[in-house]
Amino acid sequence: MKPARTLIVSAIFAVIAVGVAIWLYPHLPARVPIHWDGQGHANGYASRFWGVAIWPLMIIVLAALTVLLPCISPRRFAITPFADVYGGLMLAIQGAMLVIGVTAQLGSAGYPVPISTVVPLVAGVLLVVVGNYMGKLRRNFFVGIKTPWTLASEAVWERTHRLGGWLFVLAGVAMVVDALAGGAGWWMLVAVAVACLVPAAYSYVVYRRLEGRHPSMGGRS
Repeated sequence: MKPARTLIVSAIFAVIAVGVAIWLYPHLPARVPIHWDGQGHANGYASRFWGVAIWPLMIIVLAALTVLLPCISPRRFAITPFADVYGGLMLAIQGAMLVIGVTAQLGSAGYPVPISTVVPLVAGVLLVVVGNYMGKLRRNFFVGIKTPWTLASEAVWERTHRLGGWLFVLAGVAMVVDALAGGAGWWMLVAVAVACLVPAAYSYVVYRRLEGRHPSMGGRS
């Protein structure tokens, strides 16, 4: 997706978020939940203003980063070659924030929305989307699995992100199934931890196998 179109979609997301906030603001309590445990019980609160403002603000910040990060990325790690993938990922995250924010505000306003189901469901779908995009990412400092070994080698980056993509998709599917089945919330943490930590460790193993040396040795055998 071209940058201009990405910004248009971001603007639409922001307008929807602001519109929902204005609509629900009079119906919200003085303290609005902004964080929940695995069972959907609120365990973090903010004032009514910040409880509704945080969601459009996050979308706006992500939209700004979508434009800013390619401009400040170092030349050898430029985002431009995979700008469409990067823009799609940023829009997916913004869309997830929009759905979670609307759901949270509806619940705070007294509407019977199952936040304990919606949040892991949206997170799972987002993981599936991110996993499908991972193999198309190229080395950069802002998105992807960034370890010293993936940043040091294009081959390590590609292999790590192929594995990471599969694990993110599997973790996302597991989270979706678990959410629809009303499962325990701790599975979310397990799924995300496995999807993140295994590729990070794998990147070191692949680097040592391909390069035959530790990166701190500066290329000396």
